[in-house]
Amino acid sequence: MKALQDIVVLDLTRVLAGPYCTMMLADFGADVIKIEIPVKGDDTRGMGPFVNNSSLYYANVNRNKKSVTLNLKDPKGKELFLAMVKKADVVVENYRPGVMDKLGVGYDVLKEVNDRIIYAAVSGFGRNSARPGYDIIAQAYGGLMSITGEPDGEPLRVGTAIGDVLGGMNLTIGVLTALHARELSGKGQRVDVALVDSVISSLETGTQRY
Repeated sequence: MKALQDIVVLDLTRVLAGPYCTMMLADFGADVIKIEIPVKGDDTRGMGPFVNNSSLYYANVNRNKKSVTLNLKDPKGKELFLAMVKKADVVVENYRPGVMDKLGVGYDVLKEVNDRIIYAAVSGFGRNSARPGYDIIAQAYGGLMSITGEPDGEPLRVGTAIGDVLGGMNLTIGVLTALHARELSGKGQRVDVALVDSVISSLETGTQRY
């Protein structure tokens, strides 16, 4: 038995922060259905390194997941997605804040379809900011670059996309917490994680020294 084998996750994420979260949920046994845009799919399908014309980047953070394509801009695609939401436990997305609402499938709509749904989102600056944000921006705004590198040198980005990884891990923690809260209340909720917040919280006493 796996811990999350009774949980269904609809994964609308792409690239790294969101897929890292759903990868962990899939590793824990959740039934993760990755919903990709038609033709192109997740951006990382085109990113190397490649083995047998398949992206190892994509495979690394999308293991243990099922995959379908769906056009949420098409009324039929939206109808199919809402039907899936009725039977799901969690929806995870990492679009720029406001995009899901424009598509007509934001949290306020989904909770009317399924009041037990947990809607989890990760973005650069959180849902109250429409600014796009990426790992290197989070590392800079969060202060991590200021304490990385040579003592008298310029700020440096960490060698891995740690902002995305931290954001994905924090989103996983939020989802797991919300699942437990649902056992107590019977209701789902929104989980909102910002990459910048995730980086700041990882600096521990760095912010105090500043």
